[in-house]
Amino acid sequence: MFFLSDMLNRKISMPKPEEALPGRSKAIPTASRHHVLKRPLKGPYPEGMETALFGLGCFWGAERLFWRVEGVWVTAVGYSGGFTPNPTYHEICTGLTGHAEVVLVVYDPKVVSYAELLRLFWESHDPTLGMRQGNDVGTTYRSAIYTFGEAQQRQALASRDAYQAPLRQGATG
Repeated sequence: MFFLSDMLNRKISMPKPEEALPGRSKAIPTASRHHVLKRPLKGPYPEGMETALFGLGCFWGAERLFWRVEGVWVTAVGYSGGFTPNPTYHEICTGLTGHAEVVLVVYDPKVVSYAELLRLFWESHDPTLGMRQGNDVGTTYRSAIYTFGEAQQRQALASRDAYQAPLRQGATG
């Protein structure tokens, strides 16, 4: 017998790798240029640009936050952190791929710092909600920072700790 709660639980619990959908070996074709910024989505990017990858709920609204920041060269939305290779949108919606909706941010660190992008990440969503943001529920909408290199990893962890401190104080205060 099928229960709606079974479906909901599947969407708010990360699948084990062996439970994940099989996916496919070939990448799914996507646009080559950003619709708003008119720049290449997949590079090559101008020399000196760096990349950041954030999951903060539904990527459509999140992407708009970043493309408006001075120093951001281009943004792209997609999925990351899952087990299923090259999943479709419908596969991700099942909660059986392990992916999160993410925004790739290609930026000029001479104009905007990674620390500033982290601030925007933390202050633009509620990372305490677990596997949801607003009305969107599921592992796809979890809060995540995927880092490129040791320096980003250190900064991301430091920012997490800095934003966590007042939350802990509020909970015990």
